[in-house]
Amino acid sequence: MRRLLTTFVLLAALAVSGAAQAAPQTSTKKDAAKPASTAKPATAASHSVKGVVKSIDASSLVISRSGKAGSDMTFTLNADTKKDGAPAVGSSVSVRYRTEGSTNVATAVTAQAAKPAKTQAKK
Repeated sequence: MRRLLTTFVLLAALAVSGAAQAAPQTSTKKDAAKPASTAKPATAASHSVKGVVKSIDASSLVISRSGKAGSDMTFTLNADTKKDGAPAVGSSVSVRYRTEGSTNVATAVTAQAAKPAKTQAKK
């Protein structure tokens, strides 16, 4: 009888400890099932465009796009904006940017090297 009682006590102790260990796992499942609204928002999509610099200063860049949709685009420059080359008024640039609301924030500005002038061969 004593062995039977000891066996039941041990089984009860194992059942209680097993339930205690399982409790944190169920709470993490609840945490994982939280709505996406509490999670961090996805990063904004990145876009790119090429054009000619109309104006540039420390905080903004305006380019004129070429092609059929030859309109001007304005970008906000900040400390995180990577600049490759020396973009200046009149130079061709490639701009990578993201949209934050109605503002285009430049993430990278690359100045294109000037194409060498074509020389005619003398005959």
